[in-house]
This record gives sequence, C-alpha cells and structure tokens, in this order.
Amino acid sequence: MKKINHLGIIVDGNGRWAKERGLSRSEGHKAGAEALRKIILYLSHEKLVNYLSLYVFSTENFGRPTEEVNYLMELFLKWFTTVKKEYRNENIKIYFSGRKEYLRSDIVDAMNALENETADNDGLVVNFCLSYGGRAEIVDATKNIVRKFANNEITINDIDEELFAKNLYHELPDIDFLIRTSGESRISNFMLWQISYAEFYFPKVYFPDFDTKELDKAFKEYESRDRRFGKVK
Repeated sequence: MKKINHLGIIVDGNGRWAKERGLSRSEGHKAGAEALRKIILYLSHEKLVNYLSLYVFSTENFGRPTEEVNYLMELFLKWFTTVKKEYRNENIKIYFSGRKEYLRSDIVDAMNALENETADNDGLVVNFCLSYGGRAEIVDATKNIVRKFANNEITINDIDEELFAKNLYHELPDIDFLIRTSGESRISNFMLWQISYAEFYFPKVYFPDFDTKELDKAFKEYESRDRRFGKVK
C-alpha cells in the first residue's frame, strides 16, 4: 500500500454502536478506545503513515452528560498513564493538541508525562486532539503571532501561511487523508487549517468496528483518488 504522510481520523459512533447492542455509552467508548489502540500499533508496525491525528474529544463534547464526560476523562487518564513504556518501546512519539486549561490537572499531568516519555522517539507521530477545536486552534495561533509582533519579534511582512502554520499547536504537515467513521459526513471543527486539500472518506461503520481490515479498505480508496491540488494533470 502507498504510504500516507499524514492521516486524520475523526473517531465517531461509539455511543450508537453501544445503543444498538443494548449497552451503555460508556461501554461503547471503552470498545472504541480498544479499537483505537490496535489501530495505532498496526500503523506503527506496518509503517503505513508518518503522522496520525486523532479527534478524540472536542471542546463541544464537554456539553455532554456529566457522567459520560467523567467516564471519558477517566478512560483517557488510565490510557495515557499505562502506555508510556509501550509507546516508548514502539518508537511512537506523542503530541497533544487542544486547550489543556479545560482539563483536570491529573489528566494534564498524565498527558505531559506521556509527551516527555516519547519526546526522543522518531517513529510514528500520534497527535491526540483532546479538548480541541479547529477554530480555537486558529484563534490561539493568531494570538501567538500578535504577541510576537507586539514584542517586535516579527514584522507584518513576515506573516504568511508558513509562519501561521508554525504557530499552530504543533508544526505538522497538512492532512492528506481524513477518515470519519459512523457514516456522518461532517468535519465538526477538526483541524480546519490542515485539511485544506485532504481527501475525505466517510465509512458507515461505527468506530468500535473500524478494525485493520476496514483501515486497509480505506487505504485502497485513498490510492484510487486523483489529488491535483487545484492544478491540472
């Protein structure tokens, strides 16, 4: 299969997967987390992508029922605390994108520890978008640039697309292929700057069932796309 530089996945459908099986939404999120862990390791082992950005919790998701949000936070805390050694040994480098000030301090500590533990790795880069919004990232990048201008670090003429991209949460390449599971065909405020020329794919499968076979199917679809970036071949 053709290697993808930057793959984005909007993780969607955990709750509906659980509802159709008579399970709680929490059980759906647990199943989704297990599916995601397998996908991360699969992509790392097979070296199918260089960068993987995952939309796992948006700023809008804080508006969900308190019980569900609390469960998800505990799920994230357990995950990020227990995979440090595994990801270090797998040569996986972890980033987090989002507004950490909205999160509990113990979760932020676990996120920082995981980033530090994997900082020297040079394999698959996994960017967890947690407490994240695409518009918020653009606003925060703009604030960074304004501060630099106010401190005479840059001039107006220095501001271009390249400089703007460097002031986003992380300096990552544009997304090449974006997958949103569950059949919904919306972007939902995900990495708006980075998806300018991404190819989109909306499989109907809920995320807990999005396994490596489904991922291979998605990659084959990507290989069939004709990416022209506004030009004519």
